[in-house]
Amino acid sequence: MKAFFEGIQWLFENIFFIPQNFLRKLEPNSWFGANTINFIFMIICAAAMVYWIKQLKLHKDNNEEYQDTTAHSFFK
Repeated sequence: MKAFFEGIQWLFENIFFIPQNFLRKLEPNSWFGANTINFIFMIICAAAMVYWIKQLKLHKDNNEEYQDTTAHSFFK
């Protein structure tokens, strides 16, 4: 059983963490290069939030928004 968990450890440390190890070694030389993935994720999240808010406003302007104080019928 110990060999099984050591195999999982080897898989994560030597295979799955290769990109993270690369970014960790890149960080002392180029902070912006190492954080490029973070910037990409922030841009994606900001774009998704803008899209979501735009859709909410579109539904509110068309009076399609269903606002009921009870979320479910069993709360009445």
